[in-house]
Amino acid sequence: MTQSIPEAVSRPAAVPGRDRRLGLIVAMACMGQFLVVLDAAVVNVALPSTGRALHFSTTGLAWVVNGYAVTFAGLLLLGGRAVDVFGRRRVFILGLTTFTLASLACGLSVSSGMLVTARFVQGAGAAAIGPSSLAILTTGLPEGPRRTKALGTWSAVGAAGGAVGNVLGGVLTDTLSWRWVFLINLPIGIALVVVAARFLRDVPRTEGKRLDIWSVLSVTGGLSLVEYGMIETNVHGWTSPRTLVPLLVGCAAIGGFVALQTRTSTAPLLSLRLLSTPRVATANLTVLGTGAAFFSMWYFMSLYVQDVLKYPLTAGLAFVPHTVMVVLSARVLTPRLLGRLPARLVVIVGALVSAGGFLWQSTLTAHSGYLSGVAGPGLLIALGMGMSFTPLAALATSGVAASEAGLVSGLLNTSRQMGGSLGLAILVTVASARFRAMPGSLTAGYSTVFLCAAGLLALAALTVGIGLRGTAGTPVADGR
Repeated sequence: MTQSIPEAVSRPAAVPGRDRRLGLIVAMACMGQFLVVLDAAVVNVALPSTGRALHFSTTGLAWVVNGYAVTFAGLLLLGGRAVDVFGRRRVFILGLTTFTLASLACGLSVSSGMLVTARFVQGAGAAAIGPSSLAILTTGLPEGPRRTKALGTWSAVGAAGGAVGNVLGGVLTDTLSWRWVFLINLPIGIALVVVAARFLRDVPRTEGKRLDIWSVLSVTGGLSLVEYGMIETNVHGWTSPRTLVPLLVGCAAIGGFVALQTRTSTAPLLSLRLLSTPRVATANLTVLGTGAAFFSMWYFMSLYVQDVLKYPLTAGLAFVPHTVMVVLSARVLTPRLLGRLPARLVVIVGALVSAGGFLWQSTLTAHSGYLSGVAGPGLLIALGMGMSFTPLAALATSGVAASEAGLVSGLLNTSRQMGGSLGLAILVTVASARFRAMPGSLTAGYSTVFLCAAGLLALAALTVGIGLRGTAGTPVADGR
């Protein structure tokens, strides 16, 4: 029998009038996650006009994106543990407030330094919103069909946020100005804070939990340095000291963090017992692999659409069908499948469906066009993406005690973010090597990348098949 995490605290049964409040809380949590993912992508199209307005250098402009990514990745695990120590309501509201105020500072920036600093702060706020939004769902809804549907919505809006960000960024920059890609967050953030303060309540917390400062410093510094090193590979390659030093120091810091957790018996930041649980370990390892593949699709297909097909900046509209497919797959199809099939099987099928889409996409040429080179394979990838995200989130959080829900949520978000960054760093290197080997052929590099993505997803399917083979008869939607 598979070892399980202690069962979640009992929750009151549904009562008349409670459904509307729960529905509002689910929408609030999903919208918070949408903001986090949206803001990682919405600035991309606005970068040229932002650089001209604030007189950025070429290298400095990259930190409008990277500053957000570094603090977001580095603080996710801390944000998750903070939920368990201080409560999901406090952390969610604090994260939203920080994110919204930083968005205002970004939109009102008068210098490059002010904008980059505000983006670092914005990433810190996002690192609190992401884990707390997932914890709100897993602690507020009992295991069963309703939680599965909520996780489907949460997964769908997260997956769609990147595509929507590219579209929205182009529209706002063209019709208003680059400042509005940040200022658009204000009304949304304020509304979410008001709803959270009014309707969200904290679940009982375990007394005596605290944050060990050395563990916090080691894991935050380690993850931030690893994220920074992976970002630097895009510019300096893997052998440059500017890449190797932060990667090695970051890995050493993470190793020190793990050592600290083995010696801390009273209040470890990350209980290693969690990572020995098959569901949690396998789900996070799989999310690492799927994140590496899926993040690459948006990036490289955007390049293909603009550099090969020569679409304008509003090329983000080309990915609207993909976004719709992700939402339908995660929100409509997958919850129904999870009511009838084991979550393990749904993940495997989803990963293989997406792998088939990547194999199709690897056949693209300069003459493929939109339907056969972008829309067709992209819809297949998006279908499998929606089938994978929801059951993986359900598997990672199923049966988790309320006192550890935030940590597990932070761990899952960290795996997804680090997987996406690592995958993009590796695949950019692969594409660059292919470009050098076949100069003048952009599609050769893209084809190789998509083949690698298909391989990553096949490996993810194998990981789930082996790691969760003892849970084959466990439909997550039934809560068993």
